[in-house]
Amino acid sequence: MHLLIKNASELVNLKGPNRPRIKEEMNNLSIIKKGSMAIKNGIIVEIGKNIKYKAEKTIDASGKTVMPGFVDPHTHLVFAGSREFELDMKLRGLSYMDILKEGGGIFYTVNKTREAINGELIDQSKIRLDNMLAHGTTTCEAKSGYGLKTDTELKILKIHKKLNETHKMDIISTFLGAHAVPKEHSADEYVDIVVNEMIPQVKNLASFCDVFCEEGVFTVEQSRRILKTGKEHGLVPKIHADEIVDTGGAALAAEVGAISADHLLMSSDKGLCQMAKEGVIGVLLPGTPFSLMMQKYSDARKMINLDVPVALATDLNPNCWTESMQFMMQLACFNMKLTPAEAVTAATFNAACAIGLSETVGSFEKGKQADVIILDCPNHKFIPYHFGVNLVETVIKKGCLL
Repeated sequence: MHLLIKNASELVNLKGPNRPRIKEEMNNLSIIKKGSMAIKNGIIVEIGKNIKYKAEKTIDASGKTVMPGFVDPHTHLVFAGSREFELDMKLRGLSYMDILKEGGGIFYTVNKTREAINGELIDQSKIRLDNMLAHGTTTCEAKSGYGLKTDTELKILKIHKKLNETHKMDIISTFLGAHAVPKEHSADEYVDIVVNEMIPQVKNLASFCDVFCEEGVFTVEQSRRILKTGKEHGLVPKIHADEIVDTGGAALAAEVGAISADHLLMSSDKGLCQMAKEGVIGVLLPGTPFSLMMQKYSDARKMINLDVPVALATDLNPNCWTESMQFMMQLACFNMKLTPAEAVTAATFNAACAIGLSETVGSFEKGKQADVIILDCPNHKFIPYHFGVNLVETVIKKGCLL
């Protein structure tokens, strides 16, 4: 299809260096007022003002904001077993460990996911993907991790592959076998299984290897072993780091050359400086402390001041069930003090960098994939300003109107 979008109140270009944006670069959205964009066969072919282009379809975006589709670089897409019953427990003041004892928590989801047949998991995941698209997310990362045994981890990764082939969303897969220590094994026993049994079998089904490096889950030493083994099998390291306590996860991410370290609520300045030096992206997940009713959020302002490139993600999972990157941007502005422009960069280009797709999506440049959203608002500042609604009016994926 030949498509022309014209007269955008703001065409948020995000043109800039093809590397994660830092500091003031995150505020530079390269906005074109009354902007236009031409698309041919799913690819951006021209950007500017008053473009003359013979198109099969023309969209008049007067009064609207046009920007790259959101990229969600941290989700736990495939799972069975919703946990809405936990909200009453949280409201009664029960801790996460208390909820585990009451039969909730991650092992509830693990059991349900192990029991679920492929069709059920695919159908449930498609609904989530449809919701993500409706809210403007056009590319996402998806982690395994609700199997905690080889056959179920493989099942989840194969479902990622199936969904990527059949759904309009582009899905990048991450192996997170080390999401928790299953009850049937000690931590060391399970690390041996992850390293010796799982990673050799999943290496062709995932792009990244992740680990939950946290007190009471996997130590720095165990996490290092898992990530290095993954790297030897061609899986790029990612890490759940320093969410509850500072375990040194940020420093480990820098040491192993991780593409990103995620959460980072408790990371030390030293660890963050090491991340900045090595170019590790900090993927911040404001929905997680919100859903856990925590008072503390990741210190995004400090990270930006320390030259850490910052991205945003939903952390979509049964304990933080949201498909809306708009909501993440709103939480990031109100609770992490990001500017609206920084939040846009974090939810698009830097998010694309966090999953290795900056050359394809995340900004508008000639030759890049035409993943476009049109928002019913006059400028990007309305995204955090007008909260609690879906501002996305039109989604274009690979040049096709959805």
